[in-house]
Amino acid sequence: MPIIHIVLFEFKSSASEAQVSEICDRMAGLPSICVHPTTQKSYITSHGGGKDNSPENQAGGFTHGFVCEFENQKDRDYYLHEDPKHVQFVQDIGEHVANVRVVDYEKGVF
Repeated sequence: MPIIHIVLFEFKSSASEAQVSEICDRMAGLPSICVHPTTQKSYITSHGGGKDNSPENQAGGFTHGFVCEFENQKDRDYYLHEDPKHVQFVQDIGEHVANVRVVDYEKGVF
């Protein structure tokens, strides 16, 4: 069953606009560089994201959100724990990110 992976970023006040932009560009580019170790093809089936523009004022400091979809839990787990491109990305952004929230779910499973 497909897994939806939602990531929200709150950046440190010390992060410049250029640093925030670079991190967002890298996050948006992960589907093109994260490839399955067996097929050598991207295993992220859909991806999108952007800057919060909600008029509800409920973001709680989170300014950017991204959504990835994986075909199954195994692909999502590979992405999180083993994919060298994603693992490196997570390590690289740590000094600029104050807080991250992640929610994963299967459609219709409550």
